[in-house]
Amino acid sequence: MRLVFFKTPKSKKFGYQPRYYDAKKEEWERRKAELGYKSDLSKEEQLRLKMSSRWQKGADADNKRATRLLTYFVYAVFIFGSIYVILFTGLVENFLKLFGLVAK
Repeated sequence: MRLVFFKTPKSKKFGYQPRYYDAKKEEWERRKAELGYKSDLSKEEQLRLKMSSRWQKGADADNKRATRLLTYFVYAVFIFGSIYVILFTGLVENFLKLFGLVAK
């Protein structure tokens, strides 16, 4: 059985409803700020928008670079693995003997 001395209150919900909000205008203002034109956004919002767009561009470049390196690594492993199998194992000779292309 559990004894509770203090009752924790439930969290209150935030239910603010703006009277008027124009999503198209907000997007237009953000786009203008991104391109460097004069907009109604505050300096802090413009700076925040520029920083987030630069960080996203950098993250995209890092992802592309990592994907490209991984692809090159997989290709290199496949090529060197194929060369190893062909030259240093008897697998190819066994296949040729199986089909009768090489004298036993």
